[in-house]
Amino acid sequence: MINFSELKAGDIVLAKFEEQVMEGKVLQVDHELKQVCVLTHEEQESWYSAEDLFPIPLTEEQLVKLKFSKAEENGNGQAYVRGPFTVVLSQGAAPNTVLHYRDETRNIAGGIMVHQLQNHYAGMTLFHLE
Repeated sequence: MINFSELKAGDIVLAKFEEQVMEGKVLQVDHELKQVCVLTHEEQESWYSAEDLFPIPLTEEQLVKLKFSKAEENGNGQAYVRGPFTVVLSQGAAPNTVLHYRDETRNIAGGIMVHQLQNHYAGMTLFHLE
């Protein structure tokens, strides 16, 4: 389940309907009713409660879908770039994620989810990542 307060229009999530889970994009968030409208890849819009929405772990596959390119591995982990924005995923005993854009760097303990990357990206660049 995703924390409802983290969701924003454009975020990519997993939505569950009748035991079927599909990836989709958040179109609208209704804070009063605590529901989220999601457009699935089947081009169908549906409203979901937060209990039926799940995060997608940030992986190399997800970064490629978001148009990041694999860069040379540095000593801290594998780097992925999209323009001036860099994501470094490190594995091992203490996995962490490093986000870098121009003069701002964010170190995040552990792994993050796709919607969290999208929200950090928007906060750092003022553009939504889709």
